[in-house]
Amino acid sequence: MEIISFRTPGLGDQSYLLTHEGRGVLVDPQRDIDRFMAKAAERDVELRFVLETHLHNDYVSGGEQAALATGAQLVLPAAAAAAYPHTPAFHMEDIPGGRGLSIRPIHTPGHTPEHTSYLVLVDGEPVAVFSGGSLLVSSAGRPDLLGPERARTLARLQHGSLHRLAGLPGGVELLPTHGEGSFCTSTGAGRYTSTIAEEVAGNPLLAIGDAEDFADELLAAPMPIPAFYPYMGPANTMGVPPMPPLGVPTLSVGDLADQPEGTRVVDIRPRARQAGGLLPGAVGIELDTDFGSWAGWLLPYRAPLVLVADPGQDVAEAVTQLARIGIDTVRGVVTDPGPAADQTFELLDLPAFAARLARPGAQLLDVRMPGEHAAAALPGAVHRFLADLAVHGVPAELDASRPVLVACGSGRRASIAAGLLLAAGYRPVVLTGAGVTDLLRHPAAD
Repeated sequence: MEIISFRTPGLGDQSYLLTHEGRGVLVDPQRDIDRFMAKAAERDVELRFVLETHLHNDYVSGGEQAALATGAQLVLPAAAAAAYPHTPAFHMEDIPGGRGLSIRPIHTPGHTPEHTSYLVLVDGEPVAVFSGGSLLVSSAGRPDLLGPERARTLARLQHGSLHRLAGLPGGVELLPTHGEGSFCTSTGAGRYTSTIAEEVAGNPLLAIGDAEDFADELLAAPMPIPAFYPYMGPANTMGVPPMPPLGVPTLSVGDLADQPEGTRVVDIRPRARQAGGLLPGAVGIELDTDFGSWAGWLLPYRAPLVLVADPGQDVAEAVTQLARIGIDTVRGVVTDPGPAADQTFELLDLPAFAARLARPGAQLLDVRMPGEHAAAALPGAVHRFLADLAVHGVPAELDASRPVLVACGSGRRASIAAGLLLAAGYRPVVLTGAGVTDLLRHPAAD
């Protein structure tokens, strides 16, 4: 038996392909299924099952399309009640795979009500468990993504689910879907995979014996929920069409006037190129592994989009990341913004930024998450998380007649904030390649 993992860093998730004697099992696939199909073909395996652990909150699934493309049996938790054909998985009712392979569904509610983990047995012996968003490496799936009204009930259920999985044999490999970088984890998840024995020994959440204490721990400091998350569950319940074409038309700046009302311009060029000039009203989100997540969080969901990219930049990657969260609205790409891109901002390294901050009257905007700000606040800084800046605008304490120095943890979110500040009439100065914690240690910021 071989288990191949497919890491999607921008979403903090993993999908899996299990192969056994020429047969394959695909677990929690994302919408861009070609990468999974290519690996199955490379291993010369017949895909027999596609397993979904839950109705995902952070991406639209490729499960239905993978099953349709291959003839595999699509298996979903029975309580998911999805609107498309599938085989319902019932608690502890084994699904035979042939040649000694069987799949045992284990109802593990908590991250979602229907959540189901899948224990893999070979010749009757348990060898691995796909735990989705239940038991994670050093963590657990969040119970609050379906709203605060249900969060405590789901947290109590998650407590029981974690201990149910912890009762499996210690040598069973733990293969969660959510991991480091995912907003579906209740605390900072560690490595991507583990074993039951390692989690029993080291997962701090398994040391909490009381369900109410466990719920208190998980709900004590809730993280923000990305704005696109509420659209994912309904999409995965009703079904999602195949991936859109990855090639998009090349447009000129003049073509922007012909786009539908509400079209948003997203500049994916490196931040140094953005600093040299954004188109008026554009949001700059340089292309990286988390581009799609930030675009889905900061822009109106499914608004028509036009990208601005450098010639030769991987526009198909940007389209793929957007499609993973159900945004199929990219209408084209501008590769020569020209003199119309006249909205500039400053990028400064740590020494220059700290020196600027030390000047009388300097004003600093911290766009990190609330938890980051609480853990390491810079005296005198105005705090507004980047996503809240997009929704609620610039804090009233900031003076538009003076430059606004912007910092985050590394410079990425601060550079995104620059476009929002420019659109509101402010002059941003961005700390790049460093963050607020670096500023706290820098002598010039004392």
